[in-house]
Amino acid sequence: MLPQAVDFRAEADALHALLATLSDADWARPTLFKSWTTNDIVQHLHAGDLMAAASVSGEDPFRQLRAEIQAARDSGLTRVEETRQRLGNPTGKRLLDLWYATMADLCDKLSAMPPDARLKWAGPDMGVRMFTTARQMETWAHGQAIYDLMAVPRAPTTRLRNIAEIGVRTFGWTFVNRKQGLPGPAPYVRLSGPEGAIWEWNEPSADNRVEGDALEFCQVVTQTRNAADTALVVVGAPARAWMAIAQCFAGPPEEPPAPGLRLSIQG
Repeated sequence: MLPQAVDFRAEADALHALLATLSDADWARPTLFKSWTTNDIVQHLHAGDLMAAASVSGEDPFRQLRAEIQAARDSGLTRVEETRQRLGNPTGKRLLDLWYATMADLCDKLSAMPPDARLKWAGPDMGVRMFTTARQMETWAHGQAIYDLMAVPRAPTTRLRNIAEIGVRTFGWTFVNRKQGLPGPAPYVRLSGPEGAIWEWNEPSADNRVEGDALEFCQVVTQTRNAADTALVVVGAPARAWMAIAQCFAGPPEEPPAPGLRLSIQG
């Protein structure tokens, strides 16, 4: 199986294990992510995997699905409302089973693709490896709100390396997506990963750098935490500009959470 698909599935397995312990009431509780419930978050992940499967099927199925979604949004439905309507609003255990089955099938389909294939998405096209990592990233990032809701500790794993990679690669995308010029060269990034690993990107620089814990970096680039809520060392104007608005996911520009907003509900 494609290594990135192995990591994607492992990320989904970890989230599935938590979701399987939830009561119906827990699924309906609002999280600190835009007050989305756990049902809303898992429906969003399921919808994303269905869109990814459409992209794997070809450009035409992907464009048709995107057009249908846009038409529903243009009619006045919010993203959550459109997703609920299109999926038939599955919830709880039924939603868990639907999401997991679709994810597993998607992993198999991505693994069967030529490694140099490129796939359409809401942002720029991606190679199959980065496309798969993007699905892992979405699963990990949105899952954080559920871990926070339940006040369940989440041990970092070496799979964070993939998310950090997509975070670094989207330095330019963060600004292009906002129609802003780049504030300068991409910063040097040096992160401490699990088990003592050190991960580095770009040319070493004392004046333009981001250093610290890999988990916290991944939380910032996925907008599950504000940089002010981390111990990341951010030096230089380009690095500061990036960490203030970092966005490693596709779609229109999103604002990071305010400092102190997206933390564990019980801590």
